[in-house]
Amino acid sequence: MTTVAIVEDNRIIRESLAEFVEADPECRVVCACATAEEALRTIPRHRPDIVLMDIQLPNQSGIECTAQLKQLLPDLQIIMVTVYEDTDRIFKALRAGACGYLLKRCTPEELRAAIHEVRQGGAPMSREIARKVIASFREPVTAAAQVEELSPREREILELLAAGHSNKEIAQRLGLTDGTVRWHLRHVYHKLHVRSRIEAALKFRSATGT
Repeated sequence: MTTVAIVEDNRIIRESLAEFVEADPECRVVCACATAEEALRTIPRHRPDIVLMDIQLPNQSGIECTAQLKQLLPDLQIIMVTVYEDTDRIFKALRAGACGYLLKRCTPEELRAAIHEVRQGGAPMSREIARKVIASFREPVTAAAQVEELSPREREILELLAAGHSNKEIAQRLGLTDGTVRWHLRHVYHKLHVRSRIEAALKFRSATGT
């Protein structure tokens, strides 16, 4: 019998997850918590095999809760079940100790299959999440190649932008006009396939490891 705990602040979703899990005769829900604080009090008492963890919880996030639970119970297996599919949250959750990452729109069958996969030593992920993880490993290479395509002046401007300087400060440092800086940045955005200063700075840091 696989024992499961649920951490989810939405009562309807929490009850639905419990229902999905217990539809499998090999699984049993031992506790269901609405907050990270409740989870940290309750889960160590029940010592389940697997936790289904939401990310967006009141006060303390599911990612923080995951990290603390793994300190208390290193062998505990935690699957994130969330609406969030951005790369930052995915990797923060995995670094905190999660062994799987599912989207809430997954089917009950997919949820149950993920639980069994974890019990067999797997790391289940929704297809969308798996694609993002794979793409993230490719991205630094792509970003580095794109940065290499920049002219020396464009790279110089991008370095200053990534360091947090405004267009005016960049212009003053390089002896250019604001208009010239904006003109160069339009070319930088186009070559990097981004639409904002933040995206350009993040891509530059990804490419250079800064």
